Parts: sequence; structure tokens; C-alpha cells
Amino acid sequence: MSSSPSPTETIVIGGGCFWCTEAVFDRVQGVLDVESGYCNGQVVNPTYEQVCTGRTGHAEVVKLEFDPAQISLREILEIFFVVHDPTTLNRQGNDVGTQYRSGIYYTSDTQKQVAEDVIREIESSKTYSAPVVTEVAPLANYSTAEAYHQDYFLNNPNQGYCAFVVGPKVEKFQKTFASRVKS
Repeated sequence: MSSSPSPTETIVIGGGCFWCTEAVFDRVQGVLDVESGYCNGQVVNPTYEQVCTGRTGHAEVVKLEFDPAQISLREILEIFFVVHDPTTLNRQGNDVGTQYRSGIYYTSDTQKQVAEDVIREIESSKTYSAPVVTEVAPLANYSTAEAYHQDYFLNNPNQGYCAFVVGPKVEKFQKTFASRVKS
């Protein structure tokens, strides 16, 4: 009798530029696939250029497929809240615009509850000196980003933005969550 593979779960998160978020979660044990994309805007299948105008309403996001037997959604969100600043509205560092907003885009009531619980715990612990402005909303109008955005850091580690912005976020993850780094 063969055992069936464990079921996977998917969550979509936005923590500023998707190159940063993708690079971190590509290295997280239990995360099986990471895809850069766009969600929660008005245009169907927008281009990167359209999203960059800030007029489509989309957020730059990553879609994570993970094995809940290896990592919980709570643990994924704990990593998420360490590797980006959830207190800056429509901004991460020098990246400014609604497309860079902090967001958790859920597909079930359970995911929504976990996200709200984690945010409430962060707020009550006073982890940040400013309030968390992370959007928690149902996933809508998701589309995959263009092929050249996929695995961007892996394929372009010496590109300026990757070296000075993405790299330090990856290092922060690896130091803070050493036990969660894929071997």
C-alpha cells in the first residue's frame, strides 16, 4: 500500500518588491515553490510596466506553495514579518507606490484567522514602534509575473538592486531563522 503525498497549501504575500520576497522564501525549508506575480488589482493579466505605474491597483506578490507538515502558515508569516517592514504604507525602503504594499492574500477563513492572529500578537508585543499596516484581504485577480522576474535574485545576484537590497534581506533571514534554511 503506497502512501499519498501530503497535501500542500498556498498563500500569497506581498512585502515590497517581489524579488526580495521570492529570494527569501526560495530558501525556506518546507516551501516547495515560489512564484512572483501580481494580485488584487483591477486589470486582468497586467504587465510589469502597467503595475509600476501604480494605477492598476495590483500588489507585487509571491505565491508560496508549502508543505504544512514541514512548516506552518504561522511560521511563514513570522518570517515574512521579520524580512520586511510592515509599518510603512505603500513602501519598502526606496520602493514607493501601492504596488509595494505589505499584504497577506488569503484563500480560506483559516488563513485569514492566522494572519489576523499573528498581526494582533505583533501589535500587542510592541515589536515595532509604529502600527502594522499590512493588508489582509481575500486573494483576487492573481497573475504570474513575466518569466524574467522568476528567480530574479538567483539569476542576477550581482545586479545592483540584488546586491544592495535583496542580498541583505536574504542574509537577515538566514541569520534570524537558521534552523529554517533549506540544506
